[in-house]
Amino acid sequence: MEFRPCIDIHNGKVKQIVGGTLNDAGAKENFVSERGAGYYAEYYRDLGIRGGHIIMLNKFGTPEYEASRAAAMEALSAYPGGLQVGGGINAENAGAFIEAGASHVIVTSYVFSDGKINYDNLKALVRAVDREHVVLDLSCRKKDGEYYIVTDRWQKFTRTKLTAALLTKLEKHCAEYLIHAVDVEGKAAGPDEALFEVFGEYFDTSAEEEREALPVTYAGGIHSYDDIRALKKVSGGRVNITVGSALDLFGGELSCEEILKIVK
Repeated sequence: MEFRPCIDIHNGKVKQIVGGTLNDAGAKENFVSERGAGYYAEYYRDLGIRGGHIIMLNKFGTPEYEASRAAAMEALSAYPGGLQVGGGINAENAGAFIEAGASHVIVTSYVFSDGKINYDNLKALVRAVDREHVVLDLSCRKKDGEYYIVTDRWQKFTRTKLTAALLTKLEKHCAEYLIHAVDVEGKAAGPDEALFEVFGEYFDTSAEEEREALPVTYAGGIHSYDDIRALKKVSGGRVNITVGSALDLFGGELSCEEILKIVK
């Protein structure tokens, strides 16, 4: 298990929001920082934490998105090679983020259209930056007892279910998976442990087929050290975790240093 921290950016500012509330009008905010994105990148760099993600939360093509993009570039410059970046990524702009210092680009909406996976777009992205630089964000919400991938800032349900079979199918198009449990994201009310059954099936199937599974990072609802210990146990240490609103960096009570002790 690894700790993968975050830098969520909205309107050019580092924030923590309640994920399911994000829309064109804004979002319910848990925390708004007075510090720039570069500060957090430097903090993670100094702790030696790699693989954290920068998420630009504004709609692509808006002035607000450009403000968030500038903040993201500041963070990438502060920690070249140490952070991933997502939000409004496509085959045309992905290379610029890699050149600016991102280790990976993170995509969701670009690879979905009409509720299903757009393999033409996915292949174009892989051609642009190579598979080893692509993270698929398969963030999901529950509907009718099953998990469905959601796009467009987590507001739009696709027809694609998040399953172990899907994770296996997409392996040749990416290097990692990032999965937000959107229904609990930003609420600090505990993680969605049922989602870990999907992860467990994916890892178990890979082991049975003697195939190396891709790294999976889970985000959503973690608000205590006990949550982290429980997820480490239930996943056998095979799933990486993200903590957002619960971090003392963002007004919570958990420290990165203590989390690092638990996950190693």
